[in-house]
Amino acid sequence: MLRGPRRPRGLCLVLLLLLLLLPLPAAPGHRDAARPWEGTDEPGSAWAWPGFQRLRERLRAAGALSKRYWALFSCQVWPDRCEEDEEAAAGPLGWSLPLLGQQYLDVLTTWYCSFQDCCSSGDCRISNNFTGLESDLNVRLHGQHLVQELVLRTVRDYLEMPQPDKALALSFHGWSGTGKNFVARMLAENLYRDGLRSDCVKMFIATFHFPHPKYVDLYKERLMGQIQETQQLCPQTLFIFDEAEKLHPGLLEFLGPYLVRWAPEGHRAKSPRAIFLFLSNLRGNIINEVVLNFLKAGGSREEIRMEHLEPHLHTEIVESTDSGFGHSCLVKENLIDYFVPFLPLEYRHVRLCVRDAFLSQELQYTEEALDEIAKMMVYVPKEEQLFSSQGCKSISQRINYFLP
Repeated sequence: MLRGPRRPRGLCLVLLLLLLLLPLPAAPGHRDAARPWEGTDEPGSAWAWPGFQRLRERLRAAGALSKRYWALFSCQVWPDRCEEDEEAAAGPLGWSLPLLGQQYLDVLTTWYCSFQDCCSSGDCRISNNFTGLESDLNVRLHGQHLVQELVLRTVRDYLEMPQPDKALALSFHGWSGTGKNFVARMLAENLYRDGLRSDCVKMFIATFHFPHPKYVDLYKERLMGQIQETQQLCPQTLFIFDEAEKLHPGLLEFLGPYLVRWAPEGHRAKSPRAIFLFLSNLRGNIINEVVLNFLKAGGSREEIRMEHLEPHLHTEIVESTDSGFGHSCLVKENLIDYFVPFLPLEYRHVRLCVRDAFLSQELQYTEEALDEIAKMMVYVPKEEQLFSSQGCKSISQRINYFLP
């Protein structure tokens, strides 16, 4: 049974024209069955004209099968409103869609979807490519095993949840150049067809979008309008706040209601899905200190777990006095699901970033060039010189010095 929208008249005409070009479906005894008009039409009559007979045959087939083609087309375009009965779909003669007929149907579907959003997900703007996300995190992101595990698991679990009862809020912390913006972009690119340009994604930079404290009330109105408009447009949204530690306390409090648990609604068929990312350098030095002490104690970087870092990070954020983020309702009311630590990058990780920069620009490189550029970075602490003070930032610019 099909429960779809009314057929647009123009679309039905296009469908009928395509049907006239389709090969007739095979049925038992079809090829050998005698035509009812054969042997009865007089020579020279219009009914005896072979071309007209073939046309009439196709028109009859089109009339008999148009409902079936419409059902197939509708199921491809509006899958969420299609319920097919396989036996009824096959028909009494065991009718099946010919290969050429399927090609015509695909062409029509592609044409329709070129100006309408229609796909198996129900919204073509949303891709949720978790395989691609996992690959990007494992291949393109260096030195962040905690991020690779935590982000993939939490995002996938949240988006696969039948009825989420709140927005997912993740707070990324770490030094500049450790990959916070990089991971936010990966999420946008793998969850949405158009990445950061998607109608479902909004990115805000505190010092750019909300620079003046005296206009905080105006910023609230604009932010509310953008959040509500985006959530009305898309069933799954992503909001990114860069330099979150510099957000005005009034804006942080304003965001609280969007992260609290939603009251159950008996008539709501689907809960809205929203992901909020807060990117911050706040307390990145604490992460570096914990990692340094762990390495000095003889531990391996890959042995560092969330329990080694998150309690320290959370405590330091709450006690911080140089930002209102730790004193906001987002932190005090536990509206942030995870504080995600980005570890400081070592020489080996910077070298991999240099290699990736060459490859992204389709440039040839040598091992010597990778070493030279990686050594150009500043490493701290002064005694150990373990961590790049800029992470992988400005590497692309440094490559220019080695180009002919």
